[in-house]
Amino acid sequence: MTMNRAELLDAVERIAREAGDAIMQTYARDFSVEEKEDKSPLTEADKAAHDVIVAGLKALPEAITILSEEDIDAFPGADAQGRYWLVDPLDGTKEFIKRNDEFTVNIALIEHGKPVLGVVVAPALDTAYLAAQGVGAFKVGKEGERTPIQVAGKPSAGSPWRVVGSRSHPSPDLAAWLEQLGEHELVPMGSSLKLCLVAEGRADVYPRLGPTCLWDTGAAQAVVEQAGGRVETQEGEPLSYATPEQRLNPHFVVWGSAQALSTDR
Repeated sequence: MTMNRAELLDAVERIAREAGDAIMQTYARDFSVEEKEDKSPLTEADKAAHDVIVAGLKALPEAITILSEEDIDAFPGADAQGRYWLVDPLDGTKEFIKRNDEFTVNIALIEHGKPVLGVVVAPALDTAYLAAQGVGAFKVGKEGERTPIQVAGKPSAGSPWRVVGSRSHPSPDLAAWLEQLGEHELVPMGSSLKLCLVAEGRADVYPRLGPTCLWDTGAAQAVVEQAGGRVETQEGEPLSYATPEQRLNPHFVVWGSAQALSTDR
């Protein structure tokens, strides 16, 4: 038995919310912080969410391979149909440790290098963003209601660009990029919520001129694209997931418009 995209989106939202519940159990008390080989932080919440997500995805009717940040070595590669699940069990671990609530659970379905389904759950904010090809893009509020979302498009004449930026990863290249963009105001945000702000029209552009990994962006990219936006490298190519062995993303820009604009760089 296979599930259609809408059914699959519902199922993945449930799994992501269960992972969020596991994260919040840790968030509510004191917790220890370890350091991974790349010096990034790791908490027991990362591990608990990973276990919940992997169990949930494996229980779905169709078996699809899983690439999770917390168990990279277990990933055998995309399946024969070019598909794999791309998972960040706890995106924004630094935000989690700071207890500023701006962390997420990210689950994406990749097909032939493209994110075709994405779920981003922010458990501390009781908010989620969902999208799938042929289904649409939605924000889910505290009461569980799904509201369709779309990008804002180009700012109107005389209005500054609303630029979302990282709380924990400032980039030395950003100032020069912003100077070329023109008049702007900065909106700080953590984790994959930065992309989601563009998707729902609360920001116009998100330049990421620092390091990220595939699992940081896949789910939210699906949301942006289904909401009418673009996630592109600085060469203007869509951010691709076709080579999962290369886990680092190139620098990219998230635009809240479907097509290149004269002021786009």
